[in-house]
Amino acid sequence: MSDGLQSGVDLMALRRDYRLFGLDESEAGDCPFSLFDTWLHAALKQQLPEPYAMTLATASADGVPSARVVLLRQFDANGLVFFTNYESRKGRDLESNPRASVVFFWPELERQVRFEGTVERISAGESDTYHLRRPPESRYGSAASPQSVVIANREVLERKVEELRRQFPEGVPRPEHWGGYRLIPSVVEFWQGRPSRLHDRIQFTRNDSVWQRERLAP
Repeated sequence: MSDGLQSGVDLMALRRDYRLFGLDESEAGDCPFSLFDTWLHAALKQQLPEPYAMTLATASADGVPSARVVLLRQFDANGLVFFTNYESRKGRDLESNPRASVVFFWPELERQVRFEGTVERISAGESDTYHLRRPPESRYGSAASPQSVVIANREVLERKVEELRRQFPEGVPRPEHWGGYRLIPSVVEFWQGRPSRLHDRIQFTRNDSVWQRERLAP
């Protein structure tokens, strides 16, 4: 009797050889944000499903890791911005241990990008600006949800949303417990799939205001 998948799929036998692109040092350039911008726009041009989605990994004060997918909403040379409930599990992790890592994976382009660094809250004004750009229903939803808290059933959320609609028919203000974080990277790694597992890995490490570029073995 096997403890494996009931479908009988042999995962060890599944293989894919990556052959679309390469990544050399001249293409990588000297600034990781410039290369990330190029890669993200390539993913958007291909109309990949939510190419701005990223896996965010955090750890609690006592080192328990946790990961989930969130959406990148802004980036520049200062870092990557995402939004969440400050009282959620990731919010509590970041308050006690303000370091994180994110990974973008675009399998159609055989590419990954990994950022790691420190995290800080963005200003209340910046969070207000983004909150007002969101669809009204998304605003009601984020205000109604005590994210990561155990609730009795879905009706609890639906009743709260209806209460907020009656209380704020023109749109709910941004709750104090909801807003943005900025990940300020100290390391950025670009991974380009290549044949025979000899993938290209270019890593940038920040030294004060200067980025050092290195090639890593796959």
